[in-house]
Amino acid sequence: MLDDGVVGSLTPERLDTVLRPKADAVWHLHRATRGLDLDAFVVYSSVAGVFGGAGQANYAAANTFLDALMARRRADGLPGVSLAWGPWEQDSGMTGTLSDAEAERLARSGMPPLTVEQGHALFDAAVAGERALALPVRLDLAVLRARGEVPALLRGLIRVPARRAAAQSAVPSADTLTRQLAGLGAQEQEEALLTLVRGQAAAVLGHRDGTAIGRERQFQELGFDSLTAVEFRNRLNTATGLRLPATLLFDYPTPADVVRYLRGQLVTDDPSGAGSVLAALEGLEKAIAALSLDDAEEHRRVAGRIEVLRTKWAALGRTDTADEDASSDDLDGASDEDMFALLDDELGLS
Repeated sequence: MLDDGVVGSLTPERLDTVLRPKADAVWHLHRATRGLDLDAFVVYSSVAGVFGGAGQANYAAANTFLDALMARRRADGLPGVSLAWGPWEQDSGMTGTLSDAEAERLARSGMPPLTVEQGHALFDAAVAGERALALPVRLDLAVLRARGEVPALLRGLIRVPARRAAAQSAVPSADTLTRQLAGLGAQEQEEALLTLVRGQAAAVLGHRDGTAIGRERQFQELGFDSLTAVEFRNRLNTATGLRLPATLLFDYPTPADVVRYLRGQLVTDDPSGAGSVLAALEGLEKAIAALSLDDAEEHRRVAGRIEVLRTKWAALGRTDTADEDASSDDLDGASDEDMFALLDDELGLS
């Protein structure tokens, strides 16, 4: 039985639903056969109980009970082996309900599905062994290595060069992204973060790119569930260096909402001083580039306002004489119409 969900959504009923078929069943079987001369006592567990599974705390707990009971049986001199299976390719059972996107997600996790032939061979090898717990699972070591941080249980199989690990530690992805965002205006920051969010969402859902991910679309409408939401959160953690909540997509239900949240976490201070002026000018430059203006009077008014700003900015740098200070004060108190008249006079337009 499965009833997947993040830990915060679990209830005693949801825990019982998944625990009972495994824990109760195997306990009764263990008690009923304890006095028999068995050749084997084999239970089917899951790799989720060993490595954990996103959104599968109840399922992981049920399987860990099987693993522990087999260890208890072995300690008591009874036969027992728990096979903590990885996913299978077959289109029946629990894996039979997987969508193509979910199957791709399993492959990206570094645990591609077993063929029936591989499963049979691993079964024979594990049952003939002496261990109470065996993990019949395929591991794609290249994929696991490329994911960055190697799970503790696999560090004996996957070696990451010390220099590379140190370099990753010295330059966290959050710093890189923060520096990138620091060189952008507010709108460009949002666009950069939106590209990141849409790209990661597309990868989780199995899309080729993020073009199908609308900025105001609800993640739930896009096909996200608790499992894909956790994977999406983990991907953003890696990309940003943040520790985002597991409920990210429930608290921020659209890409635009996530972007605003990320920007608030990554861009701690608004531009100040000259930086704020430069950010405003960048926006003004883009507005002018996108404008088509045929009205001569409007053109004159905008040109005059720009010249007013230029004059006021120049006045900020002239603080060496009282006359210039007074001139600056006069400029600060002048109305736009006063400044237009002054500029017209200086430019010979009046």
